[in-house]
Amino acid sequence: MNLAGMASNRGRNLMNIADRGPGGAAFEVILTNDAGAPVLETADKRGIDAVAVERNEGESRRDHERRIVEALAGYDIDLVCLDGYMRILSDTFLDEMPTTLNVHPSLLPSFPGTDAWGDALDAGVSVTGCTVHVVTDATDDEGNVVEDQVDGGPIVTQEPVPVYEGDGPADLKDRTLYQGEFTAYPRAVKWFADGTATVEDGAVHVDGDGDEQFPARRLTTGDRQTTLRYGENPHQDGALYGEYGVDEASIVDAPQLNEGAKALSYNNYNDADGALNLIKEFDEPAAAVIKHTNPAGCATAEDLAAAYEKALSTDPMSAFGGIVALNRECDAATAEEIVDSFKEVVVAPGYTAEALDVLCEKNNLRVLDVGDLGERTDRFTEKSLVGGRLVQERDLQTVTADDLEVVTERKPTDEQIRSMCFAWQTIKHVKSNAILFADGTETVGIGMGQVSRVDAVRLAAMKADEHAEGKDAQGAVMASDAFFPFPDGIEHAAEAGIEAVIQPGGSKNDDAVIEAADEHGMTMAFTGSRCFRHD
Repeated sequence: MNLAGMASNRGRNLMNIADRGPGGAAFEVILTNDAGAPVLETADKRGIDAVAVERNEGESRRDHERRIVEALAGYDIDLVCLDGYMRILSDTFLDEMPTTLNVHPSLLPSFPGTDAWGDALDAGVSVTGCTVHVVTDATDDEGNVVEDQVDGGPIVTQEPVPVYEGDGPADLKDRTLYQGEFTAYPRAVKWFADGTATVEDGAVHVDGDGDEQFPARRLTTGDRQTTLRYGENPHQDGALYGEYGVDEASIVDAPQLNEGAKALSYNNYNDADGALNLIKEFDEPAAAVIKHTNPAGCATAEDLAAAYEKALSTDPMSAFGGIVALNRECDAATAEEIVDSFKEVVVAPGYTAEALDVLCEKNNLRVLDVGDLGERTDRFTEKSLVGGRLVQERDLQTVTADDLEVVTERKPTDEQIRSMCFAWQTIKHVKSNAILFADGTETVGIGMGQVSRVDAVRLAAMKADEHAEGKDAQGAVMASDAFFPFPDGIEHAAEAGIEAVIQPGGSKNDDAVIEAADEHGMTMAFTGSRCFRHD
C-alpha cells in the first residue's frame, strides 16, 4: 500500500509509520503546508519525497486544496495519513483522494478541540487516549469550518492512555503520543494495507471485530495490587496487577491470614497460582505440593490429611520450600502435617481456628484463604511476549473411562482406569515434556520439563525409585502428555515396573509402541488429545 502523509510540524506519527512499515505500507510522499516544517528534513533523510504547498495570502481553502491535489497527482496513493496537519480539509480534497485518516489525542467524542490534553486534565479523568478516524468534510458550501463536524468521521481504532496524579499537559501529551498514537496509527494503517479495514456507507468495518472469542483487538486493564520485593530474581523489579470481575477463586486478592509473615514474592504468586489450579481439578479431597510451578506430588483421598501425606511422600526432598494447595477447608490434622517440614505458602478455601493456630506458629509460612473454589470461569490464559501476547483457551479437558481407546491385547482393570484418569488430570499441570507415574490416585514419580520424552520417563522412574517414601512404580500407571515417538519410552517404563499407560496416541510409530507394550504385558489406552504445558 502506498501512502501520502500530510503534516504541519514534525510529523512524528508519520515517521513512526515510515519506520515500521505496517502491513508493508510505505510513503510515496510527505506534504506540508509550511515550508519550514521539520518533517521535510526527516522525510528526506528516509528517502521519501517531501513537498511544501503553502497557502498564499488571500487564497481560499478550496483553491489551496486544488493545488495540493495537483502536487500529489503524480504519485500512486492508496491511503492518506494526516498528522498534526493544521488545516481543515474540505470535499475539494477529500473527493479527489483515497481514504484519508487522522489521529486525534483523545478518545473521541471526548475532548475534540485543539487542547485535548489540557481538557482531559481539567476534566479530572483517569483515562484518556487517542482516536484514529476517517476524515470527513467539516466545511459548509463556502468553505467555512463547521466546528461541531470537525473530527467527526467514523472511528477506525482507539487506544486508551492512563492519566496519572501530577501530570501536566506536556507529560500527558508525550504519553498519549508514545503509548497511544504510536500504537493505534500503525495498527490502523496495517488494517487498511492488508484489507482488514474497509469504509462502507460512512462506517468502518474491521474483519474479526465480531469474533467474541478472539476479536481483532483485545483490551486488558489491571490495577496494581502491590509492588513486590523483586521479580523472579533480586535484580528484577516486580509488581502484581489484578483484574476486577473475575469470579473464580484466585490467589491475586486472597487475604494473607498470618499478618506478621513477609509478603508473597513474584515466585510465590506464580507457584501458588499453579498449585491452586491443579487442586481445582478434583472433586474428592485433594492436596498438591508445587515447586517451581511443577507438582512435586499430588493425591486425592478420603480425607485431606491423608491426601496431603500421599502427595508429600511422592518427593519430600523436592517439596522442601514448596507451595501447598488444598481443595477443602484445612483442618488441624492437615495443618500438623504441613508444618512438619518447611513450606513457603499454604493455599486453601478456608481454615479451622485450630488449623490457623498451628500454621501461624510458623512465622514466615504465608497462609492464603481463597474462599469457595466454586466453578472455573476464567476462559483464557495468556503469556506475554516481547512485543505481544499469546492468548489461548484454558485447558479444561477431562477424561473418563468412556473417552479411552484401549489399544493393547491386555485390557485395564477398573482400578487402572481410575488411576489413568487421575494421572491425566494431574499431568496437565506438569511442564512438558511430562511423564507421571501414579498408583491409585496418588503420584509416585514425576518427570517434567525434559527435551526428550524418554528422559522424562527415566526421570520419573528415578524419582519413584530414589525419592518416593513408602511407594514405588511397581504396578503403577504411566501418563504421557504427548505421544511416544518411539518404543524406547515404553521399554524404560517396563523396567521401572509400569503396567498401564495412558497417552494421546497419534504417532506414526504407534504400531511399534503398541507392540512394545504388548511384549511387556502392559495395557495402554489412547485419549486422542494431548495436554502440553510449556509455561
